[in-house]
Amino acid sequence: MTDIRTRLRARRSGAGRSIREAVHPARLLLVAKTTLAVGLAWMIAPHTPGVTEQYPYYAPLGALVSMYPTLMGSLRSGLQTLIGLATGIGLAFLVIMTVGPNWWTIPVVVGLGVLVSGTGWFGAGREYVPIAALFVLIVGGQNADDYSLGYLVQMAVGVAIGLIVNVVIAPAPLTLAASARVDEFRAQLSTHLQDIGVAVSEYWPPERQQWASDAASLADTTAALRTALADADDSRRGNPRAWGRRGETRHIHEELTRLDRIAHLIRDISDEIADTIWDRPGSLDLDPALPEPLSAACQAVAEVIAQQDPVDAADHRARGEAARAIRLLLETVDDRTIRQGRSMGPGVLAAMDLRRILIVSGHREPEEAPASSAEEETPETPEEETPESDVDHTSRD
Repeated sequence: MTDIRTRLRARRSGAGRSIREAVHPARLLLVAKTTLAVGLAWMIAPHTPGVTEQYPYYAPLGALVSMYPTLMGSLRSGLQTLIGLATGIGLAFLVIMTVGPNWWTIPVVVGLGVLVSGTGWFGAGREYVPIAALFVLIVGGQNADDYSLGYLVQMAVGVAIGLIVNVVIAPAPLTLAASARVDEFRAQLSTHLQDIGVAVSEYWPPERQQWASDAASLADTTAALRTALADADDSRRGNPRAWGRRGETRHIHEELTRLDRIAHLIRDISDEIADTIWDRPGSLDLDPALPEPLSAACQAVAEVIAQQDPVDAADHRARGEAARAIRLLLETVDDRTIRQGRSMGPGVLAAMDLRRILIVSGHREPEEAPASSAEEETPETPEEETPESDVDHTSRD
């Protein structure tokens, strides 16, 4: 029943997100520009010279296929479409100049067009290779020459109009949208790690399973963010609204790289604990004394992940608390190892992953805040000066 409710919530959330994306200002601007480009193409097409004026309906189609959210996307799509059309027309003329169109040559040339379009040379125009060949042979008929010229020229007119509209009304770079999505991912990672901490501390074994299923979606989220960042980079190319340093994405790429590494480590923690809970192959026993310090460490590190500025005072305090929580977890692991004589378990594995998250999440390891006046007189060794080998050789519970 819980899984059903979770799936229903996910579907409602996905539907709401789809509606918001459909009415997003950038999308509405694309709608307006597409409408304008198609209208202009239909007005201009009848005034083209020669026989091309007989095929005005292809100009709006050319404008439509050239309208993309980015300038480079529009240019790329338009050129690829025209190249695909020219290739399809060329295949059709091979048939016309040899055996002619008949019951077997038409399907053969269409099949050949599908084969050629699968080479990856035509991009967005790959579907137009077999379509153009089919239209020239069937629709063009006896006037294949005029039809082919009109088809190609009017499509080119529409593509040109679409590109002009997209340049005159340049789209905003997608940098801010990509940055906002990366910030959402950071918050998602923090919440996920907090959920793990809450789950292992409420009762043992935990009954809450959402945190385990959410871990599998982190890789998909990262892939979607990389696509969004690639679109943001593409939106800056040739865009007058991104001239100079406006909309640079280098820092967003760096942040996503850090978050991707953190996501992998969180998935490791989730898998380690899930293996123990559900007794999967390779599972290790978790000592009853460890859930409480493990929960505290997870939640403290989650606070660090949520910090956007890695150098301000709030982040310094959060990182100090997280380093202390990880140290207390390892001390508990050491104590239980000595008492029970076991050297393997998810406690120290999770502690190692949490410490790596702490390293990856900022530019440096924090110095732990002093817990007493005595500690103020004798500062602790900063975490960044403690090699990972010190953790690696620690006895495992």
